[in-house]
Amino acid sequence: MIFAAAHYAALAVFVVSCWGYGCAVLSRIGVPTPADVWLEAAMSATLGVGLFICAFQALAIAGLFGVTGVLVLVAIGIGAAALQVPAWRRQLRERAAAAVFPSSWGVDASMSWLDKAALAALALIALPALVAPLAPPAVFDELMYHLPYARMLAQTGTLGIHDWLRYPWFPYNYNLLYAAALLVGDDVLPHFLSALAGALSVGMVYRLGRQHTSRTLALAGAAIWLGLGDYASALIDMGVALFVLAGCVALWWWREAQDAKSPQAPRWLVVATFFFGVAAGCKYQALTFLPLVAVFVLWRERRPKVLALALLSFLLPCIYWYARNAITTGDPFNPIGARLFGFTNWNAADYQNQFDDVKAHAAWPNLAIWGVVLAPLSPWFRRSAAVRAAVVFCAYSLVVWLVTSRYPRYMTASYPLVALMSALGWAVFFKAIASGVRKAAPAFAAWSRWSTVGVWVGGLLIVTLAAMSVQQTFKRGAMVSLTQDTRDAFLRVNVPGYEVMRYLREHPHGKLYQVALSEAIYYGPDEVWGDMLGPWRYADFLAAPPAEMARKFMSLGFGSLVVASPYVAGLSSKPGFDKHFVPLFEKDGAKAYRILADAP
Repeated sequence: MIFAAAHYAALAVFVVSCWGYGCAVLSRIGVPTPADVWLEAAMSATLGVGLFICAFQALAIAGLFGVTGVLVLVAIGIGAAALQVPAWRRQLRERAAAAVFPSSWGVDASMSWLDKAALAALALIALPALVAPLAPPAVFDELMYHLPYARMLAQTGTLGIHDWLRYPWFPYNYNLLYAAALLVGDDVLPHFLSALAGALSVGMVYRLGRQHTSRTLALAGAAIWLGLGDYASALIDMGVALFVLAGCVALWWWREAQDAKSPQAPRWLVVATFFFGVAAGCKYQALTFLPLVAVFVLWRERRPKVLALALLSFLLPCIYWYARNAITTGDPFNPIGARLFGFTNWNAADYQNQFDDVKAHAAWPNLAIWGVVLAPLSPWFRRSAAVRAAVVFCAYSLVVWLVTSRYPRYMTASYPLVALMSALGWAVFFKAIASGVRKAAPAFAAWSRWSTVGVWVGGLLIVTLAAMSVQQTFKRGAMVSLTQDTRDAFLRVNVPGYEVMRYLREHPHGKLYQVALSEAIYYGPDEVWGDMLGPWRYADFLAAPPAEMARKFMSLGFGSLVVASPYVAGLSSKPGFDKHFVPLFEKDGAKAYRILADAP
């Protein structure tokens, strides 16, 4: 409990600081209509996260990123929050009484049994999500480059280009938060920053649903997105989803302010483009939303000064990454722009292998979101312009996804709004079934006990979900490691090569080259070379005879080699291998060697 409480307390301090910065800015822009104090609070916190990212980026560009800077920024945010609290509490009371829809989060007398069932489902889905971030890092991509990059930033205090990573030139906005977490806490804390993005976006989905649809649909949409989210890793997809959603909300507020001829309208456009800029600085996939956003904006706004401010706001959080890439490699989107701008660290084969790998993982997204295709048939689609805009966004996202990757995780940035629109679609689906039954068998449909049956079926589903939730919560709880021994035991089971990598971190022998252990490099020395792609590709090192291989490694400063067990036999069977590669350590699916250029 103390372990969990400490991490959630650290997260709470950060959230308050983020809210302080964001609220200080948004309170000067003007209140959107209709007012929703909780949605505004979530948007304020999200803006604060974006401002933290920009501040960390500036410090790191200057080579000044460190514990002092992080703590000072957090402290200033706390002070800003303290100044905002009295006015916010006053607004909370006033808007709760004047709002056109209820602003309470909990159960009240107006809730139907269906609302209560949806709320119970949401709470049950949330239970394992609260425990999931407490596990040690054990997910492939977070260990391969997200956390290694964050650790290097935390150690060096500057934004470096680390060519031993698979993606040394990617935009790393959200990873700046992970680096800050590593400076002030442990490597579990970055999970909470990813989970924060999920929690804020779930709350925003619920409030949007309350504002533009019904409470049941809002709860259902929030539950779908909550169930789809990843709360156990330090990937960046949840962060991208948060900023894309916040950008869409701010764009809609801009549209409403324009309709009301409010002088604050251009400010909301600037906020919206800032959110999209932060997303574009987190992951290249966020760029796919720009054509749709550009059409939406240019349809209503063509004043050069306003558009210039919006463009500047977009570029502020992301231009560093793209300009740096263009200057250093000629490809602002390195490596995915290689076909157009030329190859640098990747060659044509690497490029093709990467895209082939994405195609190999192509699959249909989770069944829970399939209801989105029926959303245009919902009565809310006809009633609400906001719902129609959300459906257009979802349709655009699905088309782009289908013609590009068809990789399920690349849909994550669209999931919050897709989940809400999917709830509308599922409502259409089940109402159509009920209508069909009434038409096909009127007597059967008119049975007086159907309401009782519905309550029992709903109760059974909730009980089943409760059992699944408890089972998942215990499963997630079993991953939590409170001591070094339990952490080691967990990582030995879940990270192939963990023990050998840890040994080499504690007993370094020159630079380390790994074979088929990319998911374990975070637990090795600070820098670990070797990959399927890029300048340290396996094909360029391992195909040569052992003597030549050893000389090449030594000429580049490598003193040790670590190999996943399935590949040990293939290498060690080469004549003379044992004369140039001396075993150092072997355990749990990996074997380490010391490299000798000259055979003894």
